[in-house]
Amino acid sequence: MLASLPQTTTAPLQRVQNAAARLIFELDIREHVMASLLQLHWLPVRWRVQFKLCCLMHSIFCGKCPLYLVDTMSHVECSRPRRGLRSSSSTDFLLPRLRTKFGEHAFAYAGPFPCNALSEDLRTVSNPGLFRKQLKTHFFSLAFDVY
Repeated sequence: MLASLPQTTTAPLQRVQNAAARLIFELDIREHVMASLLQLHWLPVRWRVQFKLCCLMHSIFCGKCPLYLVDTMSHVECSRPRRGLRSSSSTDFLLPRLRTKFGEHAFAYAGPFPCNALSEDLRTVSNPGLFRKQLKTHFFSLAFDVY
């Protein structure tokens, strides 16, 4: 539900997360909270949304998801015009063509988009626990510029 929403919509959620971190570490309202989020191992809201989308897409990729979700996604390799191309052997999901910006809110687009941006070796990890661990490490490096 939170995929592709503007920052004005997710900002109140981020403020709640920041307030929770301040409460745990007894920080003043004017102190920075990013170090506390890192210490708590909490991803900021916008990265948490992408993390959840990628985990759901990974379960679709592994076939460990309900059939109605599996049926909504298709791989690039299944696309008819790409059969002879190098991209046909990738693990990318096919993104639907959109006519409006509002279409980016649909799961058929919002799910595959962050997942396709991941590295090939991260997407092909078959163990769900290992995938989640590596994915969280990847998003932490993007969100906090660490690792």
